[in-house]
Amino acid sequence: MSDTTTFFRTVRPEPHRRATAESLWVRRLLISGALLFLGIFLVLPLVSVFAEALGKGLGYYLHTFDGPRTLSAITLTFIVAGISVPLNCVFGVAAAWAIAKFDFRGKNLLVTLIDLPFSVSPVIAGLIYVLLFGRPGPFWDWLYDHNIQIIFAVPGIALATTFVTFPFVARELIPLMETQGRTEEEAARVLGASGWQTFWRVTLPNIKWGLLYGVILCNARAMGEFGAVSVVSGHISGGAGTLGTMTIPLRIEVLYNEYNTTGAFALASLLAFLGLITLALKTWIERKKTAALQAAETDLAA
Repeated sequence: MSDTTTFFRTVRPEPHRRATAESLWVRRLLISGALLFLGIFLVLPLVSVFAEALGKGLGYYLHTFDGPRTLSAITLTFIVAGISVPLNCVFGVAAAWAIAKFDFRGKNLLVTLIDLPFSVSPVIAGLIYVLLFGRPGPFWDWLYDHNIQIIFAVPGIALATTFVTFPFVARELIPLMETQGRTEEEAARVLGASGWQTFWRVTLPNIKWGLLYGVILCNARAMGEFGAVSVVSGHISGGAGTLGTMTIPLRIEVLYNEYNTTGAFALASLLAFLGLITLALKTWIERKKTAALQAAETDLAA
């Protein structure tokens, strides 16, 4: 028997080791810490909201939503979301398509401006609209002469909400469309498809899950926005036959300041419930989007 054979018999290769070789107690400590953090800062507040909302019974909880002011706040919240989300959807698709599919001067500036609402406080955003369309603003005289009211009215709330939420759709679509490239659109144009035909039959099917994901996040933020809406709304309570300018978050603040804790938490539970629905839809869309990307990679590999 040769020395080489003896060496390979006596020296065995080390078993395969994981990329991370932490001990069992370290892994358990990290997992326990993460679960404890989520329990304290996420699960416990969420449970407390529903517990406080149902503290006086289910009948009182349901009766909270019967008041005209509360119904007005709920109606206005859905109206504002119904205005801002479609606007942001159109803008997000257009901006993402322009940035991902074309090269033009000012492209980097456009990307920077899209991120502006993430860096500006919502309160500052609301104040900007007050300075533009309020009494000291440059448009006040024209608006007053034409009997158009923006600040302390629904248009101002919709504008502020649109500003705060417009990055969500665009920021979700830009990296997705950049990853997909321009090959399919260019092939469609070579085959004689028009711009709209290329969008509806090529681009939109490829981005539908990312678009829906961005729309859901945009809608969740629109319904829960407080800072910018608080500045431009004027806190005008609605009633029977009048809409007012108070959305659900503003109505929650009023109820809490009036020491109606149960009513405030009842409305807060409505927003929490909408948030849970958003989370469930978000998880489902992420799975669909991942499956679509894997299918696309498989087709390219084939």
